[in-house]
Amino acid sequence: MTDAGVRRAALTIATLTAFMTPFMGSSINIALPAIEAEFKMDAVLLTWVATSYLLAAAVSLVPFGRLADIYGRKKIFAYGIVLFTAASFLSAIAFSPSLLIAFRILQGIGSAMIFATGIAILTSVFPHRERGKVLGINVAAVYVGLSLGPFLGGVLTQHFSWRSVFLVNVPLGLIIISVLLWKLKEEWAEAKGEKFDLTGSVIYGLGIVGVMYGISLLPAARGGWLLIIGILTLAAFVKWETKTPEPVFQIRFFRTNRVFTYSSLAALINYSATFAITFLLSLYLQHIKGLSPQNAGLVLVAQPIMMAAFSPFAGWLSDRIEPRIVASIGMALTTLALTLFTFLEQDASLKFIIACLVLLGFGLALFSSPNTNAIMGSVERKFYGIASGTVGTMRLLGMMISMGLATLVFALFIGRVQLSMEYYPAFMKGLKTAFFIFSALCFVGIFASLVRGRLHPNNAGTAAGLEEVSR
Repeated sequence: MTDAGVRRAALTIATLTAFMTPFMGSSINIALPAIEAEFKMDAVLLTWVATSYLLAAAVSLVPFGRLADIYGRKKIFAYGIVLFTAASFLSAIAFSPSLLIAFRILQGIGSAMIFATGIAILTSVFPHRERGKVLGINVAAVYVGLSLGPFLGGVLTQHFSWRSVFLVNVPLGLIIISVLLWKLKEEWAEAKGEKFDLTGSVIYGLGIVGVMYGISLLPAARGGWLLIIGILTLAAFVKWETKTPEPVFQIRFFRTNRVFTYSSLAALINYSATFAITFLLSLYLQHIKGLSPQNAGLVLVAQPIMMAAFSPFAGWLSDRIEPRIVASIGMALTTLALTLFTFLEQDASLKFIIACLVLLGFGLALFSSPNTNAIMGSVERKFYGIASGTVGTMRLLGMMISMGLATLVFALFIGRVQLSMEYYPAFMKGLKTAFFIFSALCFVGIFASLVRGRLHPNNAGTAAGLEEVSR
């Protein structure tokens, strides 16, 4: 097979998976009320249908990225897509809440294996002069998945039940597996022969689970203890990674690279403040406003459409002026949109909600591409893989924290009850409280974005300048 054929196959596979995983994440939020009704789940348990997927992916992403470097990216990617496809089918036929959450955990692990290797495979097969173009196609696929998720998820849920949201992944997964086995023969394992940091991976996983599960149990005392234990375990992970000769995660960048550190922190804060919004508004639109899943999806699609439309422009702009300026403006607009959502009432007009989502999408577009540009541009080329993995880790941890905060708010205001009309006033109080927390968090993120330092010394953006920054 020619190099061109391998590149086309790699691009096809990476693009389809880049669409599939965010589509799954955004479409499932629309299906949650239907899942809640069928299984008679309480509001807190319902959050775990979304959170379990994110938690499993967050725990798995860093270790599988390292395993792929050691044992082969194609191999880990192949196992990941098989697991993701199988877990999608099992989720579709789940007959209890516990089974659904268990299969979502498997789906999250498969997603992490895909996410940790897809971009790396593209980088391995395409020459440098073509990488920007193919990575742009990959990012576009992500936003198409995010954009179509709410609408198609609503259509599928309304006309074919929530189970069809999972089933639609199965034929797509089988196509990807076929192309992978037929077209891609090479393995990429630049770290072959190196040791895998199993101890660090276990410590990291236990810390993440402790923090997340602890948050979900608050305000109970055992939740507080679990949260403290989780934080201490993550601190132990940081200490371990600084001492082990072949770490699973490069901690040293956070100590020596100001742009990398604060850009990563800004990404973590941004995702923590925004990811749960679709989940919360999906419940609001279907329970409080009485919209069908399809119509709720049409409302929610306003945000990712704005992100898809303006992210390329924001990325282009950040090549010409400091990324921290563009990203900080985006974070400020995001904060404004979240603040407006704190005034949401039961009789709020759909025009107001859509306007807030448009502003939110524009703010996220201005933030995301420049912030990623800052992270990737702050390190030398040989560390692009590590930087890309860090972007993914910050995204997943932020998503997980966001859902954790939503879980905590539901536990405090609603409790473990099924969301029915008698609890709507409590739901609205919790909703507004969540938006207040998110807006405050995002406000702090503005300053994290501003203090990161300059990526382009003297606005030159030269290779020499980038090397100086990375030091």
